[in-house]
Amino acid sequence: MTLATLAQVLRPANALGYAVPGLVCLGWEDMRAYVAAAEAERAPVILQAGPGCRAHTPLPILAAMFHHLAETASVPVVLHLDHGYSLDDCRAALDLGFTSVMVDGSNLPLAENIALTAAVAKIAHAAGASCEGEIGFVGYAGGAASAGTDPKDAARFAAETGVDAMAISVGNLHLQQSAGAGIDLDRLRAIEAATAVPLVIHGGSGVPLGQRATLAATSRIAKFNIGTELRMAFGAALRDGLARDPDQFDRIALLRGTEAAVTEAARAVMRNLGASGRA
Repeated sequence: MTLATLAQVLRPANALGYAVPGLVCLGWEDMRAYVAAAEAERAPVILQAGPGCRAHTPLPILAAMFHHLAETASVPVVLHLDHGYSLDDCRAALDLGFTSVMVDGSNLPLAENIALTAAVAKIAHAAGASCEGEIGFVGYAGGAASAGTDPKDAARFAAETGVDAMAISVGNLHLQQSAGAGIDLDRLRAIEAATAVPLVIHGGSGVPLGQRATLAATSRIAKFNIGTELRMAFGAALRDGLARDPDQFDRIALLRGTEAAVTEAARAVMRNLGASGRA
């Protein structure tokens, strides 16, 4: 088994100038493709169970799937709960053997966000796991607007919560289907100057590839969450398979047919972030 915590994969990334992909999982086919990509690239990988995934598949089932994949992998695999919204959400994941939990109190007043995140970090560390928190608010393409991270708030948040990683809002957006304007470098550098914790970018699919690679190599961003571009690769492969064989109705054959394309897309993410050859 190659189970790893978030801290165990992000510290070397910061020290050596690369970033680790946090890959958003929705089902067996994509999570298996992500581990296959990590094996092929000799890269660490973070498997993420977010709210959409958990609404579709019960958390104990996801935990079993993640554990099975980690047990058969030879590269570090982090089992990560993404966007847990309460202490109970995160405790449930830790009880099931997740090695990392992200608690999202970003919509709360600062003091409440700090209190919630500190409580989650305490139980995560007691379980031998890691904790990621979020300061500022990362919005959604076509949805809720972002609130940029204040560097002074980030400094207080990092100091008072004890998180192992800190998600920040610096121009990034969830659910972008194409590259956006990119990261606000001035805000990022101010946050880096005020804190020492590894940083996380949610909505990494919307960050231009060139900037993603540069920031992975030259900033304290150690984790990029990538979901939308991989879901798009899955959808394109599924549509292609249906077009090639319109009489096919077997769901296993249809879904298995997406794995090669998703694996290659995930490999490209790992190469872009400099994670290849790091395991």
